[in-house]
Amino acid sequence: MNKLLHLKTISDLYRFLDLGYANHPLIAVIDFSKLSDHSAEEIPIKTDFYSIMFKNYCRNHIRYGRKTVDFQDGSLLCISPNQLITIDNDVEIAENMQGWGLFFHPDLIRGTPLGYRIKDYTFFTYEVSEALHLSNKEKETLYDCIVKIQEELTQNIDYHSQNLLVSVIELLLNYCSRFYSRQFITRKSLNTDVVVKVEQILRFHFEHEDKTAVGLPSVKFLANQLNLSPNYLSDLLKRETGLNAQDHIHYAVIEEAKNLLIQSNQSVSEVAYSLGFEYPQYFSRLFKQKTGKTPIEFRGTS
Repeated sequence: MNKLLHLKTISDLYRFLDLGYANHPLIAVIDFSKLSDHSAEEIPIKTDFYSIMFKNYCRNHIRYGRKTVDFQDGSLLCISPNQLITIDNDVEIAENMQGWGLFFHPDLIRGTPLGYRIKDYTFFTYEVSEALHLSNKEKETLYDCIVKIQEELTQNIDYHSQNLLVSVIELLLNYCSRFYSRQFITRKSLNTDVVVKVEQILRFHFEHEDKTAVGLPSVKFLANQLNLSPNYLSDLLKRETGLNAQDHIHYAVIEEAKNLLIQSNQSVSEVAYSLGFEYPQYFSRLFKQKTGKTPIEFRGTS
């Protein structure tokens, strides 16, 4: 594999794509149909900026993390800074390639309301396989935002430029949130399967695993078992059940703790260790938070 390519600025991106000079130092909109082919077989890339990429057609593959997928028609991929992607160009990609990319540096939104809320847009850390698949109307809605950004980038930078650009980016991200909610709904049958599997995984963990050795299950552990990203799993569970992934773990832990407190003579510390807690105090605090009683109070009233 070739050496990692680190794109720190929007200007770095323009140079890499042979597009000349950027109109703005912190944001760019790129028409993928105008890109030339690159001859390298694999290009591992890390960027210091946010990337939102939409492709109608693409014959190349992109690896994001460990997964390799094809962009499907009408799919949108959002990537946060410092994430690694690998472009495999072992096939010709220039012909018939369509779509657009919006790229903006964190400095553009730093100190703005969007800068404080950007972490709420959890789809920036979804896997490629969890990309947003858009309807024709949704494509048009997002493209309208892109056109507004393009128009603003043709103007001279002035006092209003940052506010206008950031407001349109935030509008686009809010539409993405809405469209992801729609996608969760349209995939409801698949999502229900995930909820069932989460319950099965947690049940197996508490019935069969050596908790003192493996510790408490984590959101990352659940996500890996289901081949999903942690944020995607949490968002999916939240929409289906009202509880995120961590809430599901806590619920399973507390239910198992109740059984042990009632059915065994173990001390509270022993119960905590047997569940996988490293510190009994954390177990007692979590139990009180979730049940309104300390473990000793619960045992005495049960």
